[in-house]
Amino acid sequence: MECLVDQGVEYVFGYPGGAVLPIYDELFGDERIRHILVRHEAGAAHAAEGYARATGKPGVVLVTSGPGATNAVTGIADAFLDSIPMVVITGQVPTALIGTDAFQEADTVGITRHCTKHNYLVKDPADLVATVEEAFRIATTGRPGPVVIDIPKDVQIAVPSESKTLVAPGSHRYAPQMVAPADQIAEAIELIANAQAPILYTGGGVINSGSRASELLRKFQDMTNAPLTSTLMGLGAFPNTHPDWLGMLGMHGTYEANMAMNKCDVMVCIGARFDDRVTGRLDAFSPDSTKIHIDIDRSSINKTVPVDLGILGDCATVLEQLIEAWGDRSPRDLGEWKARIAGWRARECLAYPDRSKKDPKAIMPQKAVERLYELTKEKSPIISTEVGQHQMWAAQYFGFDKPNKWLTSGGLGTMGYGMPAAIGAQLGNPDDLVIDIAGEASIQMNIQELGTASQYRLPVKIFILNNEYMGMVRQWQELTYESRYSNSYSDSLPDFVKLAEAYGWKGIRITDEADLDASIMAMIEHDGPVLVDCCVAKDANCLPMIPSGAAHTEMLLYGDEVGGTMDDEAKALV
Repeated sequence: MECLVDQGVEYVFGYPGGAVLPIYDELFGDERIRHILVRHEAGAAHAAEGYARATGKPGVVLVTSGPGATNAVTGIADAFLDSIPMVVITGQVPTALIGTDAFQEADTVGITRHCTKHNYLVKDPADLVATVEEAFRIATTGRPGPVVIDIPKDVQIAVPSESKTLVAPGSHRYAPQMVAPADQIAEAIELIANAQAPILYTGGGVINSGSRASELLRKFQDMTNAPLTSTLMGLGAFPNTHPDWLGMLGMHGTYEANMAMNKCDVMVCIGARFDDRVTGRLDAFSPDSTKIHIDIDRSSINKTVPVDLGILGDCATVLEQLIEAWGDRSPRDLGEWKARIAGWRARECLAYPDRSKKDPKAIMPQKAVERLYELTKEKSPIISTEVGQHQMWAAQYFGFDKPNKWLTSGGLGTMGYGMPAAIGAQLGNPDDLVIDIAGEASIQMNIQELGTASQYRLPVKIFILNNEYMGMVRQWQELTYESRYSNSYSDSLPDFVKLAEAYGWKGIRITDEADLDASIMAMIEHDGPVLVDCCVAKDANCLPMIPSGAAHTEMLLYGDEVGGTMDDEAKALV
């Protein structure tokens, strides 16, 4: 407890159990740290992620052994893939019982070995202080991520001995490289300054590097005049209203972003990792560009896409170095390059049909997100999402101009992430408007956390785009499996309004577009938690879309026939 206080911990998200009761007993009556009792350990991990993503501080989880730890693994893996700082403290059976298949025993260290930055099994209470200190340092520095500390019950109750600690206090065994070599900075500047068609490709690493990194990114873009695109995880690091903003790139990114990535002559990747959802078919990904990759994780450079210049360092620090090296140079005239981009923009790839073919009276989900953005943007809300079509529509139609306002599951794609993440974000930002944009299938993955928000009187808002399908699964089945909708229809749905009211929330249902604005305003103005069930078109697809196995220039747009813009190989896949 003293270690957590020393680390500045405000909240611990958890669920008690036998193997962790000694720690819970110390929490009793201690007002320095507030414990948030979730309804499921997965909710604890996702809430800690949301808190971390929205505040920049590490999230802390406390769960018991066995099922407590295994229930948290999905959230741990989610944080690992999205580089979210988190410290997870798990109870363990007494050391003498480890390996005997004791009640609620699980090999937590073994299970989490591949989805944590580091993990510990503490066998000597004398090692606890140094272990906790190092765990927080590892979780928050370099490429952030989750760290697990597994503590047997006998270690929790033991009196620390005078034995030598295994981890020396204040040790710096983990020391990531922050500053890039000067010669690499100079080489990068020459490449960028002489480029005729440059592009800045940014990711979540910019946001993880702190608000200063976003400020420096905006300054560097202003110096270079280069157009800029972002991954799903990087939204908000650069303002969506800027004329050089191309929108998100990748599988459901904009046509102009993907075409500019393909046709650029110098690509500067800052804090992104060339994920498969960005690149499409690798052999066709930006084949003629000179690629610069800035990342604090050595293993990310040249892992997926070979680059011409790999720069190892912290995003904020390297951007500062680039700005200093740029000096008083004038930006290159990129008029011809931006004219080409304007031509791609003219395709209006995010335009969508006004009405559903099957139900002309239904609300289009894209319209619902657009109105939600227009009516809330002045409040600079924090937006979380579940995973699916609604997640991509939120990324496409909800604008972000600040970091730490967009919370979503990127790498793991975890359904059930959004509501507990919103709870964590609301605790970290009590005066902010926090909205979880959800789907009716995904929200049910952790719907029990409605009780958590009620208990702590958190005014979280949930905006469900209810199309009565697992929408993204249905879309893929339509495009790839000849509309064989195998188990993608959400039958026996609950009455979400009544369910919300049963938990003490305000429930609102929208079935008519004419009621959309008034209902959104009613949601915003209510001072408690609100769940909105917005019934939208069942057959709407999330486009643009790069089909699986296609190049990032072979996008399906609204109005295209399936396979209409793809080469023969991609058509065969679809």
